[in-house]
Formats: sequence, structure tokens, C-alpha cells
Amino acid sequence: MVFDLDMIKKVYERYPERIAAARQIVGKPLTLAEKILYAHLWEGNATQAYERGNSYVDFAPDRVAMQDATAQMALLQFMQAGKQKVAVPSTAHADHLIQARVGAESDLQEGINKNSEVFNFLSSVCDKYGIGFWKPGAGIIHQVVLENYAFPGGMMIGTDSHTVNAGGLGMVAIGVGGADAVDVMAGMAWELKMPKLIGIKLTGKMNGWTSAKDVILKVAGILTVKGGTGCIVEYFGEGAQSLSATGKGTICNMGAEIGATTSTFGYDDSIRRYLAATGRQEVVDAADKIAEHLTGDAEVYANPENYFDQVIEINLSELTPHLNGPFTPDLATPVAEFRAKAEANGWPLEVEWALIGSCTNSSYEDLSRAASIVEDAVAKGVKPKAILGINPGSEQVKYTAERDGFLNSFRKFENARIFTNACGPCIGQWDREGADKGEKNSIIHSFNRNFAKRADGNPNTHAFVASPEMVAAVAISGRLDFNPITDTLTNEAGEQVKLAEPKGAELPSKGFDVADNGYQAPSVDGSAVVVNVNPTSERLQLLEEFPAWDGKNISDAKVLIKAFGKCTTDHISMAGPWLRFRGHLDNISNNMLIGAVNAYNMETNKVKNLLNGEYMEVPASARAYKAAGVPSIVVGDENYGEGSSREHAAMEPRHLGVKAVLVKSFARIHETNLKKQGMLGLTFADKADYDKIQEDDSVNFLDLDQFAPGKALTLEFVHADGSKDVIMANHTYNEQQIDWFKAGSALNLIKKQEN
Repeated sequence: MVFDLDMIKKVYERYPERIAAARQIVGKPLTLAEKILYAHLWEGNATQAYERGNSYVDFAPDRVAMQDATAQMALLQFMQAGKQKVAVPSTAHADHLIQARVGAESDLQEGINKNSEVFNFLSSVCDKYGIGFWKPGAGIIHQVVLENYAFPGGMMIGTDSHTVNAGGLGMVAIGVGGADAVDVMAGMAWELKMPKLIGIKLTGKMNGWTSAKDVILKVAGILTVKGGTGCIVEYFGEGAQSLSATGKGTICNMGAEIGATTSTFGYDDSIRRYLAATGRQEVVDAADKIAEHLTGDAEVYANPENYFDQVIEINLSELTPHLNGPFTPDLATPVAEFRAKAEANGWPLEVEWALIGSCTNSSYEDLSRAASIVEDAVAKGVKPKAILGINPGSEQVKYTAERDGFLNSFRKFENARIFTNACGPCIGQWDREGADKGEKNSIIHSFNRNFAKRADGNPNTHAFVASPEMVAAVAISGRLDFNPITDTLTNEAGEQVKLAEPKGAELPSKGFDVADNGYQAPSVDGSAVVVNVNPTSERLQLLEEFPAWDGKNISDAKVLIKAFGKCTTDHISMAGPWLRFRGHLDNISNNMLIGAVNAYNMETNKVKNLLNGEYMEVPASARAYKAAGVPSIVVGDENYGEGSSREHAAMEPRHLGVKAVLVKSFARIHETNLKKQGMLGLTFADKADYDKIQEDDSVNFLDLDQFAPGKALTLEFVHADGSKDVIMANHTYNEQQIDWFKAGSALNLIKKQEN
């Protein structure tokens, strides 16, 4: 079965006309990203050229995808929009709420038992509103999307930052907050600032121990966690064409870690092969008719400096395996240089756990290459030193890998664990024995993120990111500084042996197979379906409207917290054990900013409340201000809100009375989420003003009543001694976004327009 084939054909039918219109307007050859963007304009054919990094543009995405943790809030919001059915093909995927503990079967059943209320809610909402539902165990959202929904030249949005994975099949796929998804599902335009373009030319061809993962690990080291902010990254060149489709997906997936809006590859033979292998030959046939429009123009790739805002060239023939980390995904180290760097920094070299999986490296090819390392070690009499954990990406991948013997290869290691087809440790859903002791240790994984506490909740776990092949090799050696290219291991006979280079299959020679892929189709007419939410539930809570702006300046606001250094969405709204409250705004708000470091005492979850002068937990202080009718603001550092798309990081402050977030710079998705929820997302006009804000300050907005596009706001900080600092705060709000603020949220405005 090919999902949404008629929709895909309609997209392709309009491509030639829309590309012709765009080329005439722009007046030059087009990149792939530009073709997809201009082909998806809400207005239809282009009538103006949009300025990269400046113009706000309305788009019409082809589809929406949601994972269970974010779908709860997104669908609770959609239920408020007054629609009978979603306007575009949409899906929800149950993958985030299943904890890795013992093994696949028992963990899955325990996850279903613990989360049945949420899964039943999602199932019934999807059934009612025409949304496809992928049940627990079906797989990780981005792998399932790649196998079933992604198509070259399409545009999709998803309520997860790693939606960008679908760029591996030539899409522009973008992670968003739930409010953005609601807009699109409600049949409205979706707004995005026209991205800048980074072109990455890949030459040569990978060999030996190098994999597609090493490409993005290298790129992350070059661009850092914010170097791609506001940009689409487009890969091209002979090296790009030599990569498998799932390898392309891996590269695009981890592009979220450089802050990129998305990443993408042009349509080529590897994408054709993958589409055909996953039962979508009809999509290949349709795409082939307009293949010239599904990649960048030849002139663009011949002279990329003339068409991209930045160009990077990487020779795959010279690329070597990398380990990135700890605590940030952009700290890139070639394996050959790792030992010296680790010793200089005091990183623990012994590894207890090595983990393969997540949405970025859980494909058939990934498992096959890692399994080849395990088989080689077994054949040479080498026993693993670390525990190897595996999360297959989907039931289809798991079923096929089981059939072809790869999972049995892993089982030849006595302490290997095959976990559920779910996110698991990648997003903190891991009951790791001993993690509560807080001991300093290292783990290695093929995931995309490695922030402190993310995998196991232990702030002293040093997590390193590598390819599945390298993860397997390190699991066998038990040491991070093991270099399989040069180093040997001692086998049970006392002999020195060297691991063979990884071998794998791009696609299964016998084809993919699955008994039950876990898909639940919605009712054709869902009007009779009843969605029940227990008013006393701890997991789900119907939403109430956020209050509209009163039209007045905000005065006598207090600084709730001044966050120091890295403050990701994990710091603002932690995952792990808090995932269970993702559908209950009031309960999950008890994790608001508990991971952020308070600049005034360098402690977490300990801030001064100016109503009583006492130090309190951040959520408790916010609740005290809200109860007293006192507004509050949050102050932050660079790239505030980096990481996941989770809109809870914006909804929680809004719910607890925070009026504004003032930072040195924002991560893209978080800034948009704040806007959607009717909050003020502001940046220091002079970053040095961050240092002027004191713990006991009262804050007055002097000209919010004149809020307008392009006009900075003036804020007065009154210090405890009566002295004042007046600073300027920039913003990126346009007229529509200011209307969101005035209405109290974007959703409030949708409802008002419906009525």
C-alpha cells in the first residue's frame, strides 16, 4: 500500500509550472531547497522573490507528523480549533513513552500498561479527526516516516526536531511546535522566515570504517550547534550520490544538532532504490517524470559559491570515523586523536554501555553493518567488555533483521539487549541500573544528542556520539580510545586480533517483510467517535485559553531566573520521567526550568523569590508570582531553547505567568513556539546588557503599547538600590505574530477567525 499517492501525484503535477514561475521571478538557476520552497507557496505560483533570512513566507506543507509525547498537546490544541477533520494527511506515532529496561517484549507491554490512558486518547483522537495512528511498537516516528511517507520534493512539518530525517528522501521536512502543526491540520498557511542556504559538496567515496554518520559529525564540528540556524543545508556532489538513502537520512537527522531548519539531498538512484524496496515503485514512476525538478540545477552545483550563502566541501575518501562529545554534539574528534584529547580532559575511557538505534541510526543497513562487527569478533574469539543495547527503528526493520539473522548476531553477545522499536535511551526513556548514584562514567551511542542527563538522568554520564559500527567496536573493546583501524584486541586464546572492516547491506536482498506494521487507519467518518478526558486525570488535561493581552505596558515584573550558559529545551522542560505528563500542562509545568543554571548562585532549581526573599524551586517561585498577580520574565544566554521542538518549553512559562523571555540569541523552533503561545521572545540589542540584570530587579516595559514590526522595545530594570538601567530589546515579530500576542496565542486567533 502506498500512502497518499493521489496527493503526491498532485504535488508533482504542479511542479513544472511552479518551478517555471519561480525561475522567472528569481531570475537565476535554483537550488533544490528553493525549488521545494517555491513549489509549496501558499499563494500558488510565485509572484515575488523572497529575501533569504529576512522575508516571512506562507507555505502549504503536504503533510504533518507527530510523536506521542508532542502529539498530546498538539491534538489537545487541535480539538480547540473547531475542525471536523484534518486538512492534510497527518499521522501520530507512539514511540517516546516506552522505557528501555529489560528487553523488547516485556518493556513494550509495560509501556502499554503504564501509558494506556494516553495511547487510548491518541487512538481515539486520530480516529475522530482522520489521522493515521502508529501503535506502540510500530517504530520510531522518523524511521516510519522514511519507510512510508517521505517523498522527493515534498514538504512536511512534524512536532519533533528530527522531522528533518525525511530530507534523506529529498524532502524539505521541518521540526515545529504543536501550534504550527495545528495551523496546518486546520487548513491554514504555515509561516516560516525564508531560510538561508548552506551548500555542502561531498566528493570522493567513503571506505573502511567511515559511515554517513561521520559526515554529519564532521559537519557539526565545523558549524557548531548554532551554525546552521535559519538555514537549509543542501548536500550535493558525487559523494552525496554515493550514499544510501538511509545514510542520507542519518545526515539530515542530525542536522538538527547544528540548528539547521532542515537538510536535504537531491533525487537520485539510491532514493529510487529505497522507495522501490519499501513498496513505493509508483512514487518512483511519478518522480521520474519530473526528476529534473527534484534536484538542484546543474549550474548551481557547478558553481555553488554563486547560489549558496555558505559552501563547505568534504572529501569522503579522506574522512575518518569520529566521536563527538561529551555533553554537546558538536565537539568533534577523529577517532585517531581521541585518546590524547580524552586524557587531557579527564574523560573516563572505560565504557559500560554502548547503544545502537534512535531515529538517526536504526535502519536495516545500520544494523547489518554493526552485526558484521559482532560476527567478526565472535569468529575471532573476542568477548565484549560493554553491554550492547539495540533499538530497531521500526517493526519492519526488526522483522526483516530478525529474518536475516542480524538480531541473532547481536544475541551472540551474552549481555546484549534487544529493546523495543522505540526511542528509549535516546530521549531519556532508559531505566539504567545504578544511574541514580551519579557516578562519573562514559557511554557511547549512535543517537543524535548527548546533553548532560539526557540518556540516563545522571549529570556525570559522559555520552559520546558515533556511528553504529564504531559503537559496536567500542562495545567489544570496552574503551572509548579503541581505534579499530589500527588497534588490536586480545582474544580468549591470548592472541592479538584485529577487527575486520564493517560490511553491510544497503537494502535486504530478499526485500523487506513484516507481519503487522502497527498501523491503525482512521474512520472514514469520525463524527460519532467520542474522545474522553477524565477531569481528574494526572496524564491528560483539556486546555483553557491563555488570556489576551490587556493592551498595557507590563510593569513591576520580576526576574524569575537568569539562566547561565547552555539552556536547551531539556533544561527548560526535561524529558525522561516527565514525559508521562506531556498531556497535562499544569502537572508538567512542575519541571519548568529546573535544569537551568541560575546565574546568581550557579545552582539549578534554586531562585530567589522577591515576594518573600526566600530561595525556592523555579516552578514554585513562578506559581507564587502568578498567584500574587505579579508578572515575571526569564533571562537567558546564547542559543536559548536549543534542542528538541517540544513546545512545552514555551507553554509552561506561559501557563505559570511568565510574560517575556529575554536572551542573547534564540534557537529557531523555540522562538517560534514562544510567539505561537502569545509570549514575548526578545533578544538583547547589546548582549553586554545581560550582565546588567540583577537578582532583585523589577522590570518595566516602557513602550509595549507601541509594539510594531522592526521597532525595538525599551525595558527599564530598576535595581534594589533605586538605580536603573534602560536597555533595548530586539524582536522579529511581524504583523501576524503581533496579532498572536494580542490575542493571547495563535490558537486563540484561529478560534476567533472561525467564529
